[in-house]
Amino acid sequence: MSLLQAIQSRRSTYRLTNKSPIPDTRIQEIVNFTVRHAPSAFNVQSARAVVLFREQHEKLWDVGLQVIQTEMPPAVRPVLETKVAGLRAAYGTVLWFEDGAALDALKDKNPAIQGLIPEWSAHSSGIHQFITWTALDNEGLGCNLQHYNFSTTFIENVHKLWNIPSSWKLQAQLVFGQPEGSGPEKEKEIQPVEGERVLVF
Repeated sequence: MSLLQAIQSRRSTYRLTNKSPIPDTRIQEIVNFTVRHAPSAFNVQSARAVVLFREQHEKLWDVGLQVIQTEMPPAVRPVLETKVAGLRAAYGTVLWFEDGAALDALKDKNPAIQGLIPEWSAHSSGIHQFITWTALDNEGLGCNLQHYNFSTTFIENVHKLWNIPSSWKLQAQLVFGQPEGSGPEKEKEIQPVEGERVLVF
């Protein structure tokens, strides 16, 4: 599949099973490739990743369930608990971080632009997430991207459970697993591009 075809076919998939059509080593290869080759501002290479499989992945979403039950309003808990159960039922999660120590060193070298570095860091993290997501999808895995780092409790537990360096700042959680059933869960609605979202001069 060409790169553009892979990008076109990528979807958020939520009905996932705790199986994988490819070995764990191949998933690790994809994450390693992404971290090695995705771009970053001034080649700072601040992206960090932690890959959790099976029981370790389930442990993560047990923390997610705890967050929902203790931090979210009672009215929305049932819906969110069901969502977290679906995440937990998947095969694994890639935790994406940005290393604050590397970014601070870049700021020290470039004081005139240090205010822009957090934004560039976010851009680079998004590129890492998208490359891995598209590559895993191309290998037959379904994925969805989560941001439970809205919760301080979630962040603290992630650092504690897997002994993550304190300078690593959690950005997102890419959940993956073998899709349940075949075909996309729903067609993606695409708004008009020419003349509305893309201007050419």
